[in-house]
Amino acid sequence: MSVRFWGVRGSIPCPGPDTVRYGGNTSCVEVRCGEHLLVFDAGSGLRLLGNELVSDPTVVDMDLFLSHCHIDHMIGLPFFSPLFDHDHRVRIWAGTLKSSGGIRGAIGKFMSFPLFPIGIEAANGTVEFHDFDAGQVLAPREGIVVRTALLNHPGGATGYRVEYQGRAIAYITDTDLGSASIDPAVLALARDAALVIVDTTYTDDELPEHVGWGHSSWQQAVRLVETAQAKTLCLFHHDPEHLDPMMDEIAAAAAKSRPGTIVAREGLVVQI
Repeated sequence: MSVRFWGVRGSIPCPGPDTVRYGGNTSCVEVRCGEHLLVFDAGSGLRLLGNELVSDPTVVDMDLFLSHCHIDHMIGLPFFSPLFDHDHRVRIWAGTLKSSGGIRGAIGKFMSFPLFPIGIEAANGTVEFHDFDAGQVLAPREGIVVRTALLNHPGGATGYRVEYQGRAIAYITDTDLGSASIDPAVLALARDAALVIVDTTYTDDELPEHVGWGHSSWQQAVRLVETAQAKTLCLFHHDPEHLDPMMDEIAAAAAKSRPGTIVAREGLVVQI
């Protein structure tokens, strides 16, 4: 298994000279399970991944899992080149939208006048839409198990755990982990995982000003992976106001608190 980060920010893209080292694109993570490609979230980083995929004739089939449909996690979808290439097949999954028209309906609203000039029906590739209930266990490809859980975020979000050949990766964003006992369903996603990618938008000092926003601190993420006895923590979904110098401080503090902790940055590749 391998993981590559194409977008690591939350809320809004923030490109510029003060975010160049960690990156300014919003959430998009590529996971390779052998020859199979899984993508998590469709933030602005998805455009860059799509450009690479259409230049690689060996990868034409993929699964795209959305944590939720807030704009920062969807903004790259209309610019994802494989959707418009007839040689590609893209299966799009979402776990919290059945009661509101499903993922096909959500994308239809997003890619419609006056928000966007073309609709999803303009896609020339083969596009499939799969709605499920957060908490279900999915089997998108042979040999791959994807476990899911509902996350604590306004409007709901879905956390994922990918299991392949005895290894596991957890992708847990956007969520408020809270200060009380950890949600058993979220804990199960992270249990014994080789890599846990967690929403760490804030520091503990910043949390009181963001109650109810549905995000966590890096300190809360440390508690999660320690409790779950996971191997490596990866800080993710960085606040757009956290510029490179502050991200350096957070990285140093988190590594001191839990040695081996890494911070997601665009282009980072992690082998599992």
